Amino acid sequence: MSRILLVDDEAELLRNLRRLLAAEGYRVETAATAEEGLQRVEQRPPDLVLLDLRLPDGNGLELFGAIRRREPKLPVILMTAYGTTEDAIEATKQGAFDYVLKPFDVRELLAVVRQSLKAGGFRRARIEENGPPGRPARESLVGRSRAMQEVYKAIGRVAATDATVLIRGESGTGKELVARAIVAHSRRAERPFQVINCVAIPENLLESELFGYEKGAFTGAAQRRIGKIEQANGGTVFLDEIGDMPCGVQAKVLRLLQERSIERLGGRETIGVDVRILAATNRDLEAALREGRFREDLYYRLNVVTIPLPPLREHPEDIPILAEHFLRRFAAELGAVNPGITAAALEELRRRPWPGNVRELANVLQKALIFNRGTPVRAEDVLEALDAADPPAWGDPPGDEALLRRWARERLAEPAGKRRLEGLLARLEAVLVREALAMAGGNRSRAARLLGVSRPTLHARIEKYGLRLDVSVTEASAIPARADPVGWIVPGPGG
Repeated sequence: MSRILLVDDEAELLRNLRRLLAAEGYRVETAATAEEGLQRVEQRPPDLVLLDLRLPDGNGLELFGAIRRREPKLPVILMTAYGTTEDAIEATKQGAFDYVLKPFDVRELLAVVRQSLKAGGFRRARIEENGPPGRPARESLVGRSRAMQEVYKAIGRVAATDATVLIRGESGTGKELVARAIVAHSRRAERPFQVINCVAIPENLLESELFGYEKGAFTGAAQRRIGKIEQANGGTVFLDEIGDMPCGVQAKVLRLLQERSIERLGGRETIGVDVRILAATNRDLEAALREGRFREDLYYRLNVVTIPLPPLREHPEDIPILAEHFLRRFAAELGAVNPGITAAALEELRRRPWPGNVRELANVLQKALIFNRGTPVRAEDVLEALDAADPPAWGDPPGDEALLRRWARERLAEPAGKRRLEGLLARLEAVLVREALAMAGGNRSRAARLLGVSRPTLHARIEKYGLRLDVSVTEASAIPARADPVGWIVPGPGG
């Protein structure tokens, strides 16, 4: 029968956990302080420890360190109600089997307990600490959702190693922040860190930027230049947007990963370098492999450890925390007081798809904060900021557009008239406004949210296209001034 030690100062939580684990057939002991917990481990080591991060006489991570020094093979699960980035990374970096967030999901907690007990008998060698974490970056990862907790755990597991890491995710999800977090918690934290954006640097300059060049290597090379990789010797190089790297440069990066050496352009000397490579991309590398745009051998060299970043739409529960973080940060940058944000504004933020992810959210909140004049950010401020933002790239339209295409061909076949494009776009806009009002049951605020515009903008469109609400119809659909023969809306007078 497995023995489990619970260390937590919440008496009710201890009782409930003890009852739950005992019902599963485990022998359970409890301790309310760090000192008592360490004494129990020293007297008779259990098979598993569940340890709270906040204890009345010390930090749970400090107690974990003491337990690990005493019993390096003993699995420890950390418990926390906070789930901060630093705690998550440090816990997994120092070798905790896992950590769980309060309040617990009972099934998930029991699954983690079973896994840890199973692993305890044949646990791998413990992870060594590699000194204190590096200087924190100006920006940091934020979020306590399950998706983000998995990211923190991955960072903690890989930070103390020298493994090559490929960070994948959509634009704006925070790939560079993950790279900086890995560096900050690595043994190279105080060593050089070079960031190279493979898209921002023109193709004909990227190779010389990375590897440097000798005097006379090409026209204009008046003196030797040391490249970014050589400058980072002993540290870390982050290759951002590596999926867009030219094939010729890919071959040289492959050699760097294989042989840990480079050659400057125009030079014959092989230069040994000790750098850790972190890479990131928002591209479909597998498709690039099939199309011959990315080297297969480089793909497998880079793909030693992959950390996928979730798009913001998959963890909207983090939006309130992110909003608070960005408002606090931007208020400090502007030298203003953080005014906070209303519940209605947070609800507006939650309902958005955020194709630009966290970067887009930050941009909208910064605009809202600048123009809200010191009062809490309202839903109206959010809508105005969204209206002012650049339109996102939505990608290709859906494939099933037969009706729309037929209508477009019929309209384009009509006799040419002035402002044809403007007129056709107005017809489509009128349809969208009508359908938004219908879906919103006539509620103009809700219709404005569906369209992603402000309420005044919606009012202007309703007046422009002569739309009115038919309150006698249950759906409260908007009735146009006159209808197009194929069912599309023609602007009424004034349109």
